[in-house]
Amino acid sequence: MTYTQQDYEKAVVLIRERTSLQPIVGLVLGSGLGGLADTLQDRVVIPYADIPGWPRSTVVGHSGQLVIGYLEGKVVLAQQGRAHFYEGYAMEQVTFPIRVMHFLGVRKVILTNAAGGINKAYRTGDLMLLNDHINFVGMVGNNPLMGANDESIGPRFLGMAHTYDADMRTAAKKVAADENIKLHEGVYACLSGPNFETPAEIRMLRTIGADAVGMSTVHESLVARHAGMSVMACSGITNECIDAVDTDTETNHEEVLDAGKVIVPRLTTILKGVIRSL
Repeated sequence: MTYTQQDYEKAVVLIRERTSLQPIVGLVLGSGLGGLADTLQDRVVIPYADIPGWPRSTVVGHSGQLVIGYLEGKVVLAQQGRAHFYEGYAMEQVTFPIRVMHFLGVRKVILTNAAGGINKAYRTGDLMLLNDHINFVGMVGNNPLMGANDESIGPRFLGMAHTYDADMRTAAKKVAADENIKLHEGVYACLSGPNFETPAEIRMLRTIGADAVGMSTVHESLVARHAGMSVMACSGITNECIDAVDTDTETNHEEVLDAGKVIVPRLTTILKGVIRSL
């Protein structure tokens, strides 16, 4: 699957036909976290099925619609749900929305996800601000930047030392401190899924420095940074990862969605504060 600028522009044209608002911030809301988009004012809702080329999410907890409106006085474009690599989409399809944001003129992207807590200090319901990631999916050859490079969008070889924007991270930490919200900062490991990890895999990930693990976000971060966009990403810790065999517990998607209900109010407070500060 290879997209051209014309493919992205077709999506841009449809979106601009539905609203005259010019978004400056893009939000990607992960499993169980889509409620924030419902709080946007003067909002316009566009089903993904209406947007040419836009991948549709098949996962429970992902509404599958684009919401554009005001949040803290800023025009925000929010994805209620995302497409995942494990759903069978190519990496270019997974990251298609980020490229569309770029061509819409969005310069800052805030990504959220539901993640498993690897760090033993993390508890279900906690939040983790990403300051780095480990891209296992990309390391084995599934990188959205592979293939022909469009120099008008970004460079062939992208530096990743400053993936997650320091100013937005600082703003998030200030909001968390002011509102007495526990906010960890750490490293996110990206695996392909859709299965959850084995205990041995969790122990390995902890050994190499991962604090949380999930199945998204990193691909979007890469494409956003390639286009020169500033990126902030935050994980909602929806379960504590199992690191021992023969236990009576097992990770499942239902607990991920249930934990999202607890996480959303805290995450909403932080995201609103960050957007207010822009």
